[in-house]
Amino acid sequence: MSAQKRITLYMASASPFPHRVRLALEEAHATYEMIHISLVDKQDWYQKKVYPDRAQVPYLIYGGPELHPDEAPSPDAAKIPESLVILEFLADLFPAAHLLPSDPVLRARARLFTTAVETELLPAQKAFFLMGGPPDAMLAALDALQARLPPAGGFAAGPQWSIADAAVMPILLRLRMSVTLEVGFFAPGAAPVVRAALESPRFARLQRYIADNVARPSMAATWDEAAVKAEFVGRFEKLRSLKAAQHHHHHH
Repeated sequence: MSAQKRITLYMASASPFPHRVRLALEEAHATYEMIHISLVDKQDWYQKKVYPDRAQVPYLIYGGPELHPDEAPSPDAAKIPESLVILEFLADLFPAAHLLPSDPVLRARARLFTTAVETELLPAQKAFFLMGGPPDAMLAALDALQARLPPAGGFAAGPQWSIADAAVMPILLRLRMSVTLEVGFFAPGAAPVVRAALESPRFARLQRYIADNVARPSMAATWDEAAVKAEFVGRFEKLRSLKAAQHHHHHH
């Protein structure tokens, strides 16, 4: 095994996207360092020195010396944005960890599942959480997701955990948290409807899937519910004040 280059992950707790990467890193038993970026008031140095284009998280640095806040990554290091690209990179980097199945058909299944998360679940969640969309559309997306799971058990792509599970779980956990706390730009009464449905027999397979993932050490190492809740609520309050200011600005 060749010597492992240093891995540094710029991340934030509330966002599901760095969580995807952390799950894969934990499943690979990788050594990595994290630098926290606040989503409530993003540090100027992050955009200036680290990720000038978009200043989003996650952002993975592969190689170079140890990094600290307010430092620029080494010019020689690889700099990789986009959570799903990072997941594939980690599957390539740690072949022995089997973050993707070795069977080509199951690999395709993993990627189709992830594609559905991006093109179906995320837009539905955004419409529901940010735009006050109807609960029916959110539940329909969850029905479709549940229908993609192997009915008898196991994970997204089959019996083994894969990066497809890393792609979806952070979104499901934060969706569940948002409807439980009723923190979101929901239509009136929408959050309790989705919460009740998620706890009902209609979503028994999805509940089991979530429980199977939560039981893994990778989730125990990366899901700090109190920290996520605090940042999640803080980020929501900031969004709400920005929306209120915009609204006020448009209607004076």
